[in-house]
Amino acid sequence: MATRAISIEGIKGLTDGELIISTIGGRSDGFEELVHRYQRQITSYVFRMLGDYDSALDVTQEVFIKVYNSLSKYSAEYKFSTWLYRIAHNAAIDHMRRNSITPQSIETENADGTYQIQIESGRPSPEKDHEVREWRTEIDAVVNCLPPAYRDLILLRHSRDLSYDEIADVTGLPLGTVKNRLFRAREMMRTIFIERGFTGF
Repeated sequence: MATRAISIEGIKGLTDGELIISTIGGRSDGFEELVHRYQRQITSYVFRMLGDYDSALDVTQEVFIKVYNSLSKYSAEYKFSTWLYRIAHNAAIDHMRRNSITPQSIETENADGTYQIQIESGRPSPEKDHEVREWRTEIDAVVNCLPPAYRDLILLRHSRDLSYDEIADVTGLPLGTVKNRLFRAREMMRTIFIERGFTGF
């Protein structure tokens, strides 16, 4: 009777952890609600890593299959969303390796240890009356110029609002490496913005 008392509306009110317990207990609608909560976010994250929508949909489906099959291994000491993003991160990286996807721009290390990014010639600077939407498009274009390892961290930090510790959990990188790469990624973005004609960074 208690199980039946959890209606569709009741399912929506459960926490992620409660939905996991419900799913492991045999309620398929528990997992359906988890997918409903996170599918769009994961698809968006994977798409921005891969740059191909069809591939993003395929990888997202793969992610949720892996999640479903691994729910019994989930540890409540981690946020479910952090654990989910880690699976998505690994699935996207695996897809890139399988398909030999290369960065949209190449980062090269100079002899003095500094880094240089090869980018396409910048577009004309937008007029001052451009809408915020167009500015967002410009930011996305700059983020896409970053090598995947750096782009991934920027997306996790600024698009998904994950903390440094959560990013370290998702990527498996040491916390210090996460901080250093994010610093370098922001410097790369600043350089690209300037080369595109933006100032004040």
